[in-house]
Amino acid sequence: MRIISLNAWGGAMFDRLAPWLDNCDADILCLQEVTRTPGAGGWTRFDDPERSLPQRADLLADVRSRLPRHLGLFTASDSGSVLDRERGSRRQDFGLATFVAETFPIVGMRSAFVHGRYAEHHDGWPADGRPRAALAVRVFDRRARRFVTVVNLHGLRDARGKTDTPARRAQAERLADLVTGVREDGDLTVVCGDFNVLPDSETFGILAKLGLTDLVRDADTRTSRYPKPVRHASYLLVSDLDAVRRFEIATAPEVSDHRALMLEV
Repeated sequence: MRIISLNAWGGAMFDRLAPWLDNCDADILCLQEVTRTPGAGGWTRFDDPERSLPQRADLLADVRSRLPRHLGLFTASDSGSVLDRERGSRRQDFGLATFVAETFPIVGMRSAFVHGRYAEHHDGWPADGRPRAALAVRVFDRRARRFVTVVNLHGLRDARGKTDTPARRAQAERLADLVTGVREDGDLTVVCGDFNVLPDSETFGILAKLGLTDLVRDADTRTSRYPKPVRHASYLLVSDLDAVRRFEIATAPEVSDHRALMLEV
């Protein structure tokens, strides 16, 4: 089984992301920063107090068209206005998506907020403190004859940095509750995504109590598109190190400001 996690950056580099999707060969693909604008396609522009970025109007639909033999699951964390060049302001949903190959039966799924709750922003997108969700799927791997639980996370952004805060501790505890609630005894468990924390975060101690071990540690998970000096953001944890056949933090091709995390079990 091949599991890949990537912060897709709203599809800002879709010209590179699209061919990568065609060839990534993921059985389970976990994407963060996924956009959805019903009835719209092509490009939009996202603005908050700190940045202006091109985004796909409906990255969820874009990816689904590239992965026709996968089931795409999406959960929205919040929504706000983006600029459509042709039709002006449009309301866009923002969240997480997990794509599961049709050969793996989905036997359980659950989403939950790990920070805040769903919000509709009517006065512009805030720069930080936005609600964050996690999306869990439980599948049966016929080849290995075992159940696998995969949890996709996008952790909260704080303009002050990625150090631990009470909000991040609460986020980790909510995440642990979700993992505990969806997996069953004997499951191989994978938790992945853009955590937005540092390698020494107490988050990993909380998840370690569930038997989860981080494979990324202090490695660089950013691409050349990210200019800031702190290079830590994305992580991947597993419940059984013996099940890991291969783990890679992909440096090329660059399809986002994050590097993809690739796991084979």
